[in-house]
Amino acid sequence: MQIKVQGLNVNYIQYGKGKDILLLHGWGQNIEMMKPIGDNLCDRFRITIFDLPGFGESPEPPSAWTLDDYMIMLEDAIEKLKIKKPIVMGHSFGGRLAIRYSSENNIEKLVLFGSPLRPEKDANNFKTRMLKKAKNLPGMKRFAEYMKRHIGSRDYKSASPLMRQVLVNVVNKDLTSYTTKIKAPTLIIWGEYDTEASIEDAKLMESHMMDAGLIVLKGTHYAYLENLGQVISILNKFL
Repeated sequence: MQIKVQGLNVNYIQYGKGKDILLLHGWGQNIEMMKPIGDNLCDRFRITIFDLPGFGESPEPPSAWTLDDYMIMLEDAIEKLKIKKPIVMGHSFGGRLAIRYSSENNIEKLVLFGSPLRPEKDANNFKTRMLKKAKNLPGMKRFAEYMKRHIGSRDYKSASPLMRQVLVNVVNKDLTSYTTKIKAPTLIIWGEYDTEASIEDAKLMESHMMDAGLIVLKGTHYAYLENLGQVISILNKFL
């Protein structure tokens, strides 16, 4: 399905019934990388997942968007889909967007998977490093097709000049000040061996937020998939 927001035909899926859960994917990814979460919660919740502009089947934004631009797009889409006070979950880039959105909008709960808080020291190599490591992660074999189809094609090197600038805009924004504005109960799930999102960022978020808890799992930047069964169990209790 598609919805017209900010002049773009943004691709999305929506399924299940119940309280709304919004899933936001990471950089270079798309709907498919968040479906393992949605598919395990759709019996009790209505799931909405977007291909964020520039990824999957959604076109690139008309200019080098900032994180604020993505937030405005998200606000518009949520309003048009009549989603009210959603549970928001985001991984990596999607987690950054979730933090920014949740700092200014009414949400039920927030879940962050490996979501960097402070500027990336080496924006040019960030995506390339992450993708190289992702290919051989333990526990990722059953998601290999997702990784092959939906991650490798949009890393920094192969991205258009426009999306390269978007990446730089996004990873260079410090979100620390926004965390203090988030009042909703927040669950922070991190991989013990995540080299792309510092565990210090996770601890900083936990200390700054009004109602937050940190869970560290065995795994890397994709710990939410590497430990899918455990994560679903944790989410069921949290939700």
